[in-house]
Amino acid sequence: MMAQALTFSRIADKVPPHAWFAVSAVFHYLGPAFAVLLFPHVGVLGVAWLRIASAAAIFAPVTRPWRTLARADRHTRRLLLAFGVCLAAMNCSFYLALDRLPISLVAAIEFVGTIGVALYGLRSRRNVAALAVAVAGTFLLIDVKWSSDPAGLGWAFLNGALFVTYIVLGHRLARAGASDGVTNLGAAMAIAFLFVLPFGFGEAIAAFSSPLLLAAAVGVGICSSVIPYICDQLAMSRLPRASFALLLSLLPVTATVIGVIVLAQFPSPTDILGIMLVVSGVAIHKPAPETAH
Repeated sequence: MMAQALTFSRIADKVPPHAWFAVSAVFHYLGPAFAVLLFPHVGVLGVAWLRIASAAAIFAPVTRPWRTLARADRHTRRLLLAFGVCLAAMNCSFYLALDRLPISLVAAIEFVGTIGVALYGLRSRRNVAALAVAVAGTFLLIDVKWSSDPAGLGWAFLNGALFVTYIVLGHRLARAGASDGVTNLGAAMAIAFLFVLPFGFGEAIAAFSSPLLLAAAVGVGICSSVIPYICDQLAMSRLPRASFALLLSLLPVTATVIGVIVLAQFPSPTDILGIMLVVSGVAIHKPAPETAH
């Protein structure tokens, strides 16, 4: 296994980091778009459970979450527990939002929170302007949806808040010196699997009677929680933080394009303007400098 890891590392180093990010950008919303197609057959929370369960099963043999939790001190164990619960709740609220709203809108709301984190870490006029532009774009995207689907918006904003919490907890784990990102994710996925078990397993049972549905659900888990995360790690390890933050501005566009191709969610001219404003906000924001740990 060590030799295979070294071989993969050598191959990964030969691929430009921007290429890894491009793969991540596609799969970041391609997996959720396919998940939407499964909702009528398995149920929203059933698909969320299958996504987390398949990702946890893939990461477990490599990251050995039981060993990570056993070796962690009490503070780190609490952080990992919070990290896993946050991950489970974030995935569920994300899918519940996608069940009611266009994927481009859900993505835009998610990135407003990301810029908010940047503003908290680095208070500057540039970040204030970035947040204002992104919020304006999000309001354009919301349009009349405030009254037509408040529940969907509620799940979308909860997902955005949990995404911010996910970032904060991830940074705290890094500062605590708690293993590496992939190992932390493996432990968090195992905890998320246990947390979401009572809520999603009942709906997920339907997939076990159909090999095709089960394979599709596992594919969603791989596309959503395995490929993007690994590609992000490969990109972030070789890209400056500012460059990676700039590339993030492409994700709302990716979400919109995938929404058109996979889900036939065609944006209006107002929606396109809103998306461009969100993209501009993400592009001009400046992330806080890295903290040594």
